Amino acid sequence: MKLSSRGQKWLKAFHVWVSCGWAAAGFILLLMNLGLRAKDGMELYGYNIAMKFIDDFIIIPCAMITLVTGIFYALLTKWGWFRHTWIIVKWIITVGSILFGTFFLGPWLNSLAPISLQAGMDALTIPEYVEAKQLNLYFGIVQVFLLTFAIFISIFKPWKKKKTS
Repeated sequence: MKLSSRGQKWLKAFHVWVSCGWAAAGFILLLMNLGLRAKDGMELYGYNIAMKFIDDFIIIPCAMITLVTGIFYALLTKWGWFRHTWIIVKWIITVGSILFGTFFLGPWLNSLAPISLQAGMDALTIPEYVEAKQLNLYFGIVQVFLLTFAIFISIFKPWKKKKTS
């Protein structure tokens, strides 16, 4: 079963829209990580909880919907799973980003709020907190860049068909 041209357009629009939501929420987390300066411990905790909220209720759902719509796109359109190099690159970015977010970015982000709740502003001097915040920032930049790259790949489809042997 294949989608009609109109169905493909709707699926593509939704896929790109949720992908943009994922990348935009990641970019917002970067801005929060860089730009927010707490005046006291509860404000710091509030920032960390807000960042966790964005992760839990925007990034994770958008990442999962991106994956699911990508699967539907592979199954229900002519593009397939690995027919073109650009599709392979998008699969690597999507699955890699989800796995990296699940096992690294998410846990680093989730560790910030409990520390700031307990230590207040002193959290900014606790090596575990500082390291998790920095790792989240540095690898978050890479993640947002890769997600943005994947969005551009969706639009421009830059590489020719994968050669078959």
